[in-house]
Amino acid sequence: MERNTKHKLEFLPRLCAVFCIVLMLVLSGCSGSGGGGGSRGSTTDFPVPTASGDVTYGSGGVSIDASNTSDGYFMVKYSGSASKIKIQVTGTDNAVYMYTSHKGDWATFPLTTGNGRYRIDVLENVSGDMYTLACSQSIDVTIDNEFSPFLFPNQYVWFSAGMESMKLAAELSEESSDDLNFVENVYNYVIKEIDYDYDKANNVPLDYVPSIDETLSTGKGICFDYASLMASILRSQKVPTKLVVGYSGSAYHAWISVYTKETGWVDNIIEFDGKNWSLMDPTLAASNDESAVGEYVGNGSNYTAKYNY
Repeated sequence: MERNTKHKLEFLPRLCAVFCIVLMLVLSGCSGSGGGGGSRGSTTDFPVPTASGDVTYGSGGVSIDASNTSDGYFMVKYSGSASKIKIQVTGTDNAVYMYTSHKGDWATFPLTTGNGRYRIDVLENVSGDMYTLACSQSIDVTIDNEFSPFLFPNQYVWFSAGMESMKLAAELSEESSDDLNFVENVYNYVIKEIDYDYDKANNVPLDYVPSIDETLSTGKGICFDYASLMASILRSQKVPTKLVVGYSGSAYHAWISVYTKETGWVDNIIEFDGKNWSLMDPTLAASNDESAVGEYVGNGSNYTAKYNY
């Protein structure tokens, strides 16, 4: 996975092993999670991306379906001769998002920089790391619900009915009293059940795409896996969640940002321990090594967001 020729995602294993996915909740105005009680309930009514064919573009084996941009996503299907393609999305803020995809089924990509004009460039692999432009299209986007891009599945935050992770999501939601308690329960489950995969971190390809059910079944993952798993579980139960890619110090890193009615969008990196809020990095929590966490995280300034998915 890579952003562009200037910004390659390099999941630096040494630093990423120490500072993996960070759960973010807003500190102000919250003194507790609401406790247990299981009154939140759960849902299996997941949002499903659809290539309905109402608004389409494309050429040379590239099909772009922009029928549902009001829900914060578009879809691409490739049937050309190249073994793989890249989808480069230039957002309304001119940030460039780069994805890798392959021939076959429709793939879903988010529109996360708000209303306005986006440019979609589809690049075909020629050989090695060389690509050529196959199709380019600009689209004007008006998103009906600002949270939609962070509730629908997409290539990096993929979930659907029948997945084992969705059964877990329903169980954790049923056990929760409200959204904050649900976020807490998901966080605690992940840091206890998923171990950091050092071997994977040392060998992960730049075009890596997480599989949340694989993360669950193996009980291992890297920062991208932690973030994708938590974002998928929370979104499936109607909690808007961003998968954030940026920098932890100088290392490229992935974490999540969550929205609840009680907190709004997050702005600090914290954990709730049942009584108090405290600074915490879940990777260290998962390894039972909390030393130096507060010194590193501080007020959150060591974490710099670059891309939202």
